[in-house]
Amino acid sequence: MLAVVILTRNESAFIEACIESVRWADRIVVFDSFSEDDTVARARACGAEVLQHPFENYAAQRNAALEQVEADWIFFVDADERATPELGEEVREAIRDPRYVGWWVPRRNYLFGRLTRGGGWWPDYQLRVLRRGYARYERPVHEIVILQGEAGYLRNPLIHHNYDSPAEFRAKQRAYAWLEAQALRQAGVRPKPYTPWTMMVREFWRRFVRLRGYIDGLHGLRLAWWMARATWETYRLLQDAARVDTG
Repeated sequence: MLAVVILTRNESAFIEACIESVRWADRIVVFDSFSEDDTVARARACGAEVLQHPFENYAAQRNAALEQVEADWIFFVDADERATPELGEEVREAIRDPRYVGWWVPRRNYLFGRLTRGGGWWPDYQLRVLRRGYARYERPVHEIVILQGEAGYLRNPLIHHNYDSPAEFRAKQRAYAWLEAQALRQAGVRPKPYTPWTMMVREFWRRFVRLRGYIDGLHGLRLAWWMARATWETYRLLQDAARVDTG
């Protein structure tokens, strides 16, 4: 059995279209972290199952879904993502292959409504199709999968309508920066006084040059700069935490 699991919190604007895009799954489960809008009501009206679990962090939420949703395979899809029929057909065929316990899915990102090709935004592979019992998530933000076995690669992409505006993008990156700083602190990372600046330059170079953000023109330049600023913010917050730790 293949279950699509959609993690939600206040996703009423997206949830119906997301559910409609994954009708080919055996089960559709909305795994909600107690939304305050009508996400749950809309999901149930669309025929999806709803489970609720308090949000601690992204990795913990996905692990809870892996534990609670009974299926042979779990395909995690975010509420602002859409799965094409071609992707659905490919997934159903792929999970029959006994060699693999996971599948990487390419993701086509639209930022502020614009298809973004460079800067690491394409193909943006995500390990989302998982054989239950063989996978676990670690890291509270930008979580990674620890897989007990091999993973293959799919061809057809998830469509990701990622951020409506630059303001939303910057706000989300600030939130990620705080979570990332906490993860680095727990891992024992101690930054030097210059670390925020060197890491900012490194991230800009990686995004704009190495990952060819320049092919998206001014759009790519802005994204590379904003991601570099988010990296600076992460290490600045880490410095603040280190000062607290040392008294």
